[in-house]
Amino acid sequence: MTDAKRLLKTTICAAALAFGLQGCATYADAGTVAASEPAFVPTGDGPALWKVADEDTTIYIFGTVHALPADIDWNSGLVAEAITSSQTLVTEVDMTPESMSALAPMVMSKAMLPEGQTLRGLMSDEQRAKYEAGLAQTGIPAEALDRFEPWFAAITVLQVTLQKAGVDGDNGVEKILEATVPEGTGRAALETAEYQIDIFDSLPLDKQVPYLIQSVENPDESVAMLGRIIEEWKVGDIDELAAMLQEGAETDPLLMERLFYVRNANWAGWIDERLDSPGTVFMAVGAGHLAGEKSVQDYLAERDIAITRIQ
Repeated sequence: MTDAKRLLKTTICAAALAFGLQGCATYADAGTVAASEPAFVPTGDGPALWKVADEDTTIYIFGTVHALPADIDWNSGLVAEAITSSQTLVTEVDMTPESMSALAPMVMSKAMLPEGQTLRGLMSDEQRAKYEAGLAQTGIPAEALDRFEPWFAAITVLQVTLQKAGVDGDNGVEKILEATVPEGTGRAALETAEYQIDIFDSLPLDKQVPYLIQSVENPDESVAMLGRIIEEWKVGDIDELAAMLQEGAETDPLLMERLFYVRNANWAGWIDERLDSPGTVFMAVGAGHLAGEKSVQDYLAERDIAITRIQ
């Protein structure tokens, strides 16, 4: 696989499996823990679901994809039972409508380039030619993105491309959970939306621009790659998801560290602390955080906390 394709795969995996923020870019908006059980053998009947438990606390951990087609039934069986039995829904960021409505102004404050700079002005002549030719395939006028930083433009292009293919954040697991969990279910978030935005906003421009170029140059490949991710997720094939992420780790360790490893360690710490309080929790995070090396499970193991896969 070429470096360009690996770079694109890193970006798509990030968007589909790690990045919990929904609707951040649109064209229109331009203790003592239960002992481990025998290894789980996936049945292929649905996405992966884990459980961490002690004598008075149960934490279900569900790996999600943040943008999906409308016709995927994941909310059934053990997943549905776990949701119904939980008093609290935990997501990467606050997904309540009130929080989402306040998101756009914050994102725009970070996404705009300094006065006098333009997106295409950050590119070499060769990059600009590739960018403009690729962008023409999406139907987005190049001038519509000129005031934005490359990370925001890349997410926008990816989102528009996937929406045209019938893959939408409104069908993502977190959005559906927020709208359908039982009345009275509490809410908690692992991170702030601003923290997630800063993961991308703080990347050096010499990293951001290639991500953008690759997103624009290969729109059909982006759709095909996400389709593959969704198919593996639907049947709970964590090993295959881990293999995709490993390619990203080899190509861009900086992005993987920021998007996955640091956050996975933080979330393991959150789970450790939550076990001190009784109750049942349903935790929904991008499936990429639960696959491969330096996963949430690996960081839980470092804390001697057992996690059991139940679906």
